[in-house]
Amino acid sequence: MHQRILLRAKKGPFDIYTPEETFERNWIGDNSGNLVFSHSAHKILRTANAEITSTGFRSDARDADMINEQYDVFVVPLANAFRRSFAHRLVSMTRLIRRLKIPVVVFGVGTQTNLKGDREYLRQIDEPVKDFVSAVLDRSHTIGVRGEITESYLKTLGFSAVDVIGCPSMFLHGDTLRVEKKKPYLGTEDRIALTVSPYVKSMAKVITAHHQKYPNLCYIPQDVKTLGVLLYGDAPEDRGKKSTIPIHTSHPLFTEDKIRMFVDPWTWMDHLKGFDFNFGTRIHGTITALVSGTPGYLFAHDSRTLELARYFDIPYREMTDVSGEVDAAQLYEEADYTALNNGHKARYETMLSFLNRHDLGNSFADGDCAARFDQQVRDTVYPPGVGPQATAPTEQLVSRIDWLREQNQQLREKLDAQTSQQLRTRVRRAVGSRVKQILNR
Repeated sequence: MHQRILLRAKKGPFDIYTPEETFERNWIGDNSGNLVFSHSAHKILRTANAEITSTGFRSDARDADMINEQYDVFVVPLANAFRRSFAHRLVSMTRLIRRLKIPVVVFGVGTQTNLKGDREYLRQIDEPVKDFVSAVLDRSHTIGVRGEITESYLKTLGFSAVDVIGCPSMFLHGDTLRVEKKKPYLGTEDRIALTVSPYVKSMAKVITAHHQKYPNLCYIPQDVKTLGVLLYGDAPEDRGKKSTIPIHTSHPLFTEDKIRMFVDPWTWMDHLKGFDFNFGTRIHGTITALVSGTPGYLFAHDSRTLELARYFDIPYREMTDVSGEVDAAQLYEEADYTALNNGHKARYETMLSFLNRHDLGNSFADGDCAARFDQQVRDTVYPPGVGPQATAPTEQLVSRIDWLREQNQQLREKLDAQTSQQLRTRVRRAVGSRVKQILNR
């Protein structure tokens, strides 16, 4: 049976946008990690009978009639959606879901509070979360959550139809996942990838120490603001500023060309395959390394990163236990992937049971669907990683300038057209008013 799936995703896995277009239209949805789990969900669900359309993150109740008519199910992979700063979007999604007559399946959602799971911090969003979960469960058997912290939170709100399924990103290769260390220990010349959440300021000393010790260190940012800095340099209000976190062009990781950002997961994964180790605060930076076969280590700094690390047995330390003296070689030595590898098939079966319960297909169990998806990825040309503007090749800068010139021209034409239309409207109104005056004499 043909199944028309509407998938909440910023873009599809084969929608190609240049880094400039990605920054201009925010095609990563603020964080490139969003694409890792949404594209994984797309691959899992793309059976021979499935037709998948991405929402572009649009969530408007006025679209409900169109969605009811054109789709059979609305699948919603989410990240840390149960957080204060996302509450307004949760309300918007709830309005839409309340008007839908088709099934709505939440394919993994997490809550975000501190490492201790502070319940009081979440109190402000209790009502929006209740409304959202109630709307989903009116159209779904259960709601899929990322870990035990979110499960516990929803149970305190009175919900029992909760399945802990982790995140689809870890099932990019189905039931196959094996992470092994390629060497007995890390040396100073080995290639190490670093992930940093810019707001975790305690990473500053860690960054400085590793920059000094490991010459082949590479920082892989994920946020859209840093993408803009890489493409165009510091914003006017940030020019001349310095920070121990790599957010300005003055940072050594910028000046030494030791940064690469990716606007698609596939180029990111290809890049990481050449590394010996990946560590830092980004959960999907860590997961991207793991599904690439590269040992990864997480610094869990909040509940949503902690519960995923626990569920998947990802090696981690809580950020409160990370000192400025921590060393990648030490992390590499202590990292044990036995539980992650051995428990993967059971976690995969749990995810499959969730899909089956909600009448969703699975590409890995549908002939060569998953293999064909992988081949399409290999056949697609994606933009390369983005490095600092100051070190970009001349032809890349020329292309960027040409694109900006085209955008400027289009904007001018649009403004000119709007101005002309406004003038015509004013003239019509003025003439109409004058005619009325004459006729009323």
